[in-house]
Amino acid sequence: MVQSSVLGFPRIGGQRELKKATESYWGGKSSVEDLLEVGKNLRAKNWTAQKEAGVDIIPSNDFSYYDQVLDLSLLFNAIPERYTKYDLAPIDVLFAMGRGLQKKATDSTPAVDVTALEMVKWFDSNYHYVRPTFSHSTEFKLNTAAGIKPVDEFNEAKALGIQTRPVILGPVSYLYLGKADKDSLDLDPISLLPKLIPVYKELLAKLKEAGAEQVQIDEPILVLDLPESVQSKFKEAYDALVSSDAPEIILATYFGTVVPNLKAIENLPVAGFHFDFVRNPEQLEQVASILNGNQTLSAGVVDGRNIWKTDFAKASEVVNKAIEKVGKDKVVVATSSSLLHTPVDLETETKLPAEIKDWFSFATQKLDEVVTIAKNVSGEDVADKLEANAKSIKARKESSITTNPKVQERLTTINEGLATRKAAFPERNAEQQKKYNLPLFPTTTIGSFPQTKEIRVSRNKFAKGQITADEYEQFINQEIENVVRFQEKIGLDVLVHGEPERNDMVQYFGEQLDGFAFTTNGWVQSYGSRCVRPPIIVGDVSRPKAMTVKESVYAQSLTKSPMKGMLTGPVTILRWSFPRDDVSGKIQSLQLGLALRDEVNDLEKAGITVIQVDEPAIREGLPLRAGKERSDYLNWAAQSFRVATSGVENSTQIHSHFCYSDLDPNHIKALDADVVSIEFSKKDDPNYIQEFSDYPNHIGLGLFDIHSPRIPSKQEFVSRIEEILKVYPANKFWVNPDCGLKTRGWTEVQESLTNMVDAAKDFRAKY
Repeated sequence: MVQSSVLGFPRIGGQRELKKATESYWGGKSSVEDLLEVGKNLRAKNWTAQKEAGVDIIPSNDFSYYDQVLDLSLLFNAIPERYTKYDLAPIDVLFAMGRGLQKKATDSTPAVDVTALEMVKWFDSNYHYVRPTFSHSTEFKLNTAAGIKPVDEFNEAKALGIQTRPVILGPVSYLYLGKADKDSLDLDPISLLPKLIPVYKELLAKLKEAGAEQVQIDEPILVLDLPESVQSKFKEAYDALVSSDAPEIILATYFGTVVPNLKAIENLPVAGFHFDFVRNPEQLEQVASILNGNQTLSAGVVDGRNIWKTDFAKASEVVNKAIEKVGKDKVVVATSSSLLHTPVDLETETKLPAEIKDWFSFATQKLDEVVTIAKNVSGEDVADKLEANAKSIKARKESSITTNPKVQERLTTINEGLATRKAAFPERNAEQQKKYNLPLFPTTTIGSFPQTKEIRVSRNKFAKGQITADEYEQFINQEIENVVRFQEKIGLDVLVHGEPERNDMVQYFGEQLDGFAFTTNGWVQSYGSRCVRPPIIVGDVSRPKAMTVKESVYAQSLTKSPMKGMLTGPVTILRWSFPRDDVSGKIQSLQLGLALRDEVNDLEKAGITVIQVDEPAIREGLPLRAGKERSDYLNWAAQSFRVATSGVENSTQIHSHFCYSDLDPNHIKALDADVVSIEFSKKDDPNYIQEFSDYPNHIGLGLFDIHSPRIPSKQEFVSRIEEILKVYPANKFWVNPDCGLKTRGWTEVQESLTNMVDAAKDFRAKY
């Protein structure tokens, strides 16, 4: 019988229980014991759900209170010294590394002030991981202060009568995805492998001693373009890790093809491999060829990254081809990756139209999918499920919801002229300088201000019909006025309206565009306790009416300072939604570009002539390997942005924003925005600034981390700006935070922004 397997399950809980418990602990409203109890209950619920669904191979150690990569840094003692000097409890060390920590001294405890480690996107997903940070003094060892997490959670499941397969990020990926700390920039993290391997061996031995029969070791970097020096490390690592003292090892990759790195894993003495056949089914024949006859082939045929139902017929075809290559007893049907990237349970969605809901499959439903496909290829009778699945797949293909002829016709009008500003940047800049007369070091924010409890309560009341539209609008207008007055008071130069009317920077727009569907509980973890509820693109996209003009015009009426219109860019709306899988990303992105073009033009006509179109996901969407697919993506991604923004006059200033990615200045140049703002506060490498030193337009390198509760002092801002100005010209530099401020409290925002503006004023006086 062919077995079924899941590589990981969402850990946030169907009602975001983990988010609520974590934020309660951070706020001092509950104890660490309360938090740990919530985690224990969620793990038990997840394991039980998988067992009851009939999944054969169930993961453990896929749970985390913040981030699975950060967990490994804590476990392996890869903790920079600045986090160890405060005598914090292990879980507080974890949170301090993830989000920073700032606490005033008390009679019994010293002050704590430490920034967070760098956070970047997990490959091309919208999940963020905390980058491991190493130095010459890093001493790898099992940090047992809070137990040994993979072993403890394995035993936890075992006590429930559930045998699990622990999941661990592999040593080569862990080091390669890390970075050298600021005091050890000459260190190549991969050189630390000989020091790290003994700790992995010790961990594997403890797992076997606990009764683990297999362990899933993830090496996702195998889908990247790897230098030979890194490829060679796999043999070194796994020749050492595979032993009689360790459980069997299944080496897992996902998010793409491993073929260009196939030699790196050929002849490894592992028990089997997992490959992603959703993202790249074409690799099947080549990857099967490296198996030695005794090794298992785990076939990832159920999509771990999207919410569309699996086509059982197509997936079974792939699995049967795998069986032909290696034999039925050596094949496992699996999710393509962890289900971390999907919502928990479709059954809680009571408001979705029945026709559209029938097209979807969330994490809980995907359990049944892997089990059904495994039974089907094993010869069991699942005819009723196959028939229902085929009916759903056919209904979606034939639905009128997916197609809008007017949108498709408008796509044919796109040409280079439509995606080009009327003049080059120097001419536009001269007109903008004359119009706005901004000082040196102009200050602004990225868009959102705190989403307070009062805002959320009012929005909820309006949604439930408990207050009228007029009452809600009055409330929103008052919030906008409060934000405008605050910005004027501290002396910001280019203002924002604060976005109190917006639930999320993508969902808000999706709700006003045709071609989208929305969930009630479709939450997905983005980082730490931050959860998002991605819209779902179900058909051709268009804009039936203006989306942001009313609030922007009202905000501008309150002040003589320039007021930014705030929009989310086409690529980011695409990437931060669940996209269609029946048409290309290019088509969806260009449709969004056309819809946003109408909005940009309407804002300009209404007198809003500074317009920010955010594209934080543009780097995230970059194909993982160099080649034609990547160059094509960069072309249509930039074209989509320019289609949205190029219909305005030279004097209208177009801004854009990018965050939490390793950015290439060339990708940003292609957008031809007048001003860009980039997350920078967690960057330690001075070479990163140097990369942007010849950027032709204006740029703001973010000066404080909006994901951390700590408040930078004025001197900290001054020091940061001084470092930037060593390589970046003062006449092109804007002063701004890393990102929007919606997740912060008002006290933090007021103090941080005031310190930032005061620092900018000092530099104006100096220059």
